[in-house]
Amino acid sequence: MAGRWNARHVNQDSTELLLIRHGESTWNELGLWQGHEDVPLSTRGRSQVNTLATEIADERVDVLISSDLRRAMETARILGRALGLDPMAEPALRELDLGEWSGLDRSQIAARWPDLLQVFDGGDPEARPAGGETRSELAVRVRGAVSKIVEEHSGLRVALVAHFGVIEALLPDVWLENAELRRAKASQLRL
Repeated sequence: MAGRWNARHVNQDSTELLLIRHGESTWNELGLWQGHEDVPLSTRGRSQVNTLATEIADERVDVLISSDLRRAMETARILGRALGLDPMAEPALRELDLGEWSGLDRSQIAARWPDLLQVFDGGDPEARPAGGETRSELAVRVRGAVSKIVEEHSGLRVALVAHFGVIEALLPDVWLENAELRRAKASQLRL
């Protein structure tokens, strides 16, 4: 559920980012695609986050920033209690906007948009879910926000609570798996 990378600046200050994906949501549990839908954590998701909170409670984190979507903010609030921090909401860290695909499961999407889903699953950065945004647009949004966060919090350790698509946009060459820790170098970010 978490990953880390360091961003180095010309002045040699280092901002370390702890990238954290929200816990399982009620729609994750049902196999529904979420995008910008504002759904809560499931019981299992809250348990996942409580476990992570215990694991990182003794780590130094200076700033806690989260997507403003409920599943991420719930995650951030639980972690914030363990870290002694109040999370700040950042709408630019929202998940990929899936448009009409939100609230549907894979079989429903495949039945209505089989060709588009195939292109999307193939990783085409310009594939646009019906009424949603492309992965390229997501990457521009997220990388811009994270660049600003790094600049504003230079030299600090910042925990970002976000979504799978957001983390994938920041670490495009790193294969991500749910609930696994991955470390990557700043050179992989291409901000």
